[in-house]
Amino acid sequence: MHRRRRTALALSAAALLAAPLLTACGSEAHPGAAAVVGGDRIDVATVQAQAADVRSAQQASAQSDELVKKSGQLNRAKLHSLIFGRVLDRAAEDAGVSVSRKEIQQIQAAAAQQSGGAQGLQTVMLEQRWVAPGQIEADLRKEVQLPKLAQALGADLQSPAGQQAVGKALTEASKSLHIDVNPRYGSWDDAKVQLSTYESPWINQVTTFQAQEPEAGA
Repeated sequence: MHRRRRTALALSAAALLAAPLLTACGSEAHPGAAAVVGGDRIDVATVQAQAADVRSAQQASAQSDELVKKSGQLNRAKLHSLIFGRVLDRAAEDAGVSVSRKEIQQIQAAAAQQSGGAQGLQTVMLEQRWVAPGQIEADLRKEVQLPKLAQALGADLQSPAGQQAVGKALTEASKSLHIDVNPRYGSWDDAKVQLSTYESPWINQVTTFQAQEPEAGA
């Protein structure tokens, strides 16, 4: 009888000792973090602030109700974008790719021209990508970076083989960053390079705005 009781107590003690090890995994080890990417935190406050900027811009739109209704996963979308940006940074760095401010400004100017001006670009980005005016430059950076990554890999983003090659590079970069996501947002899928709870395959990030080629003699 006493031996059985001592065994039960020993098992209880072992369970108590194991508990901190279990709870140390995931978000409990990083309170206040929406995710940890490559050892760096993405705070919940950062995600919420980006989402709030988008909400403010949406509420100022004539289509406010419709825009808010369609963007129910706004917080997850913002976290996905922040994580994906860091994965793309790592993949680009591994491939020896860099992006200049001038390149981003060029594609932003081209995008504005195609959208009917700066205000038109803001409308397109807000309605189609859930991007606030102050977030446009950071978002368009990916539009420069991803094609340059493909070029460095000798991959054609318009072909399945090229997409697979770029996807492999992104997956390898994602794995190397050991991404840990707060369970409230879901989990990170290295193979798909996206949040499990948010459908936004990286291929959707492929350039839709093209920088204008300089005219001859310009």
